[in-house]
Amino acid sequence: MREYLLTLCITAAVTYLLTGPVRKFAIVAGAMPEIRARDVHREPTPRLGGIAMFFGLCAGLLVADHLKNLNAVFSNSNEPRALLSGAALIWLIGVLDDKFEIDALIKLGGQMIAAGVMVMQGLTILWLPIPGVGLVALTQWQGTLLTVALVVITINAVNFVDGLDGLAAGMVCIASAAFFLYAYRIWYSYGIEAAAPATLFAAILMGMCLGFLPHNMHPARIFMGDSGSMLIGLVLAAGAISITGQIDPDVMNLFSGSERNTVHQTVPVFIPLLLPLTIIAIPAADLVLAIVRRTWRGQSPFAADRGHLHHRLLEVGHSHSRAVLIMYFWSALIAFGALAYSVNSGAMWSVLAIAALSAVGLVLLLLPRFTPRAPRWAEHLLPPRYRRRRAAAAAQDGAPVTHEAAPAGEPDEAREHRAPAAAGVSGVNGATAIGTRARLLDRREAESSR
Repeated sequence: MREYLLTLCITAAVTYLLTGPVRKFAIVAGAMPEIRARDVHREPTPRLGGIAMFFGLCAGLLVADHLKNLNAVFSNSNEPRALLSGAALIWLIGVLDDKFEIDALIKLGGQMIAAGVMVMQGLTILWLPIPGVGLVALTQWQGTLLTVALVVITINAVNFVDGLDGLAAGMVCIASAAFFLYAYRIWYSYGIEAAAPATLFAAILMGMCLGFLPHNMHPARIFMGDSGSMLIGLVLAAGAISITGQIDPDVMNLFSGSERNTVHQTVPVFIPLLLPLTIIAIPAADLVLAIVRRTWRGQSPFAADRGHLHHRLLEVGHSHSRAVLIMYFWSALIAFGALAYSVNSGAMWSVLAIAALSAVGLVLLLLPRFTPRAPRWAEHLLPPRYRRRRAAAAAQDGAPVTHEAAPAGEPDEAREHRAPAAAGVSGVNGATAIGTRARLLDRREAESSR
C-alpha cells in the first residue's frame, strides 16, 4: 500500500507542478477558444491541461517501475506498456483537437485505433464470467470488439461530462478511488497478482486527477480539454479491462454451491465493468431527459439546448461550485454503493444506507427552493444571503426601496423587490453568477457541452 500511495503522490505532484507552465504554453500557443453560446464560463480559458496529466502518468509509471514490489507488475505483465502506448496516441489526438478542432469522426477513429493498440499488446478481454455457467471464452474478434467498445464508451462518457469546472476530473477521481479499493482487495485478500496492474492504473489515475483539480476548480484557470478527458477515460477503461478480462474468477472460488449462491458470489466479478460505467450514469440520465424534453416540445432529439443537468442546477439557484459538489455526491453514491454491494451483496445495511443517502441527495438538489429565516438576534452571525432585508425600516425612514440584486436564499417578501443580477456580479448564491434565469431560457438553442 505504501508504494501505491507513493506512486499516487508522485503522479499528483508532477501533474500539479506542470499544469502552471502548461497553462502559459497554451496561452502562447493560442489554445484559448472564443466563448461560445453553449459555454458556461464567461472568460477565455486555455486548454491543453491534458499535457500535464500525461506527463504525470509517465512519471507514475516510471516511479512504479523502480519500486521493489511494483516492479513485478512490469516484469510479469505487458499491460503497463500497452497502457502507455494507447495513452500516448489518444493524448496526441486530444492535443491536436484542443488546438485545431479536428473532426469528430477523426477523433472516434483515433479512439478505436488507441484501443486496438492496447489489444495488440495483450490488454484485452479474454473471457466473460457468466453466473451459473462459469467462464465463457471469447474469440479473438469478440474480445477485440468488446474491448474497443468499452474503451470508446468510457472515453466519450468522460468527455461528455466535462461541462463544468472540475466536474470530469472529480467524478473520474471518485470512480477510480472506488475501483482502487476493489482492485486492491482482489490483489491483497485473494493473493492474485494479476490484479496488480489494475490497482496501479487506478492509483495513477487518482494522482492525475488530484494534481489537476486545484487548477481546474471554479473558477478554472485551465481546462483539461480533449487531451485530458480522453486520456483519463482511456486509463479508467484500461483498469476495468485488465481486472475483468485477465483474472480467472475460478481462482477466487466464486463458482461453487447452488445456482442462487453462484449468482450472488459472482457479483464482484462484474463490478470492474460496472465501476467505469458509473460515470456514465449521470450523463445517460441527462441524455434520456434531453430526448424526452425535446420530443415533448416537437423538436428533434438531436437539437442542442441548455437544459442539461448542470444547467438545471445553475438555473434552480445553485452556485457553480455547489452544482459540481452535488454531482460529486451522486457519483460517489453510485460508485461506492456498487463497491459496498460487491463486498456483501446480501447485507441490508448497504441498501438502507444507499436509500438514506439518496434522500439526502434529493434534499440537496432542492436546497435553493428553501428560504430559511434567521432570528433577528442571529443575523450578524450568518452570511448576508440569510439575513432579512430591512425594506420596512427603510420605508419608514423615507428612503426609497431599491431594486438591486439581493442575495439568494432571502425571504419571499424580499425577493419581490429584487432585480436579476447581471452576469459576472458576485454575491449570487455565494459565487459568481452566470446570468439571469431569463437569459438562460433565451439561449436554450445552444449546445450544452463545453
